[in-house]
Amino acid sequence: MQGQQTPPDHPPIRSGGIGVLLINLGTPEAPTPAAVKTYLKEFLSDRRVVEIPPIAWQPILRGIILNTRPKKSAEAYRKVWTEQGSPLAVITKAQADDLQKRLGDGVLVSWAMRYGRPAIADEMQRMMGEGCDRIVIAPLYPQYSGATTATVADKVSETLGKMRWQPALRNAPPYYDDAAYIDALAADIGRQLDALEFDPEVLLLSFHGMPQRTLDLGDPYHCHCRKTARLLEQAMPARKTMRFETSFQSRFGKAKWLEPATDAVLERLGGEGVKKIAIAAPGFSADCLETLEELAIQGKEQFEAAGGQHFAALSCLNTSAAGMEMLENIIRRELSGWT
Repeated sequence: MQGQQTPPDHPPIRSGGIGVLLINLGTPEAPTPAAVKTYLKEFLSDRRVVEIPPIAWQPILRGIILNTRPKKSAEAYRKVWTEQGSPLAVITKAQADDLQKRLGDGVLVSWAMRYGRPAIADEMQRMMGEGCDRIVIAPLYPQYSGATTATVADKVSETLGKMRWQPALRNAPPYYDDAAYIDALAADIGRQLDALEFDPEVLLLSFHGMPQRTLDLGDPYHCHCRKTARLLEQAMPARKTMRFETSFQSRFGKAKWLEPATDAVLERLGGEGVKKIAIAAPGFSADCLETLEELAIQGKEQFEAAGGQHFAALSCLNTSAAGMEMLENIIRRELSGWT
């Protein structure tokens, strides 16, 4: 009732706040076999990531993969690790910090990882504790996939199931064909191409791979990637002398994956006599192991071994001016009516 006073023994309650939770895939906490093993165990146990029945998959995961892959992966992580930590975590935090400045004090911006730390559940609870009873969940995956975007929704739902006081939520949609995203890619990739000391004959757009089976079962990821690539090429008409190609990286296991594979394309281009290429990864919102080691280091070696001479791995949008303006525009759109 109007004018009613809060009882003196009432516990303090914070509410009425608005939050934004940026979410990326995840990373080990250190470039060590033990930390990588912990990370891979969580990641590869997600049934959306590996769609093999647990009774068949878990013995393989625990008996073989977790005893062999962590050492090799840790060596790769050590090549890209920074003084501040994992590149993916460092950049995602920087994106959240920059977005916080752009949105101001009226919105609390936080970040989490789907696998590893900071955990989605912990951040949602913390934000509720800060009084945010309305939260925008923003997966930083431009293209939708059941193995990425859907797993975020799964974990958020699992977290809600354990909360007595649940916040109102909005899930930001994938933005693979959003004009703000395409314009940001075109501007930032163009800026980086202009800074190169050579003119690439080919711009290779490398997206993370998925098993072919996911496409056959109706996952839209492949179509989203292809549309992003098509729209990006259309948005860069000044680059008509440069050929655009699309590929898929990070194959794992013996199953058939989306094609063409990035490593195979690099070898083919070198074999065809292409001497100068640039490679970009528009499916990644922040640089990580897959871009900094798999593309920038392994990709360069593969292309040069096939006869190539000039290779440039372009940065992701990260905290670039174009990337942050795009992120701000998309998030403000999702906050409409709340702020």
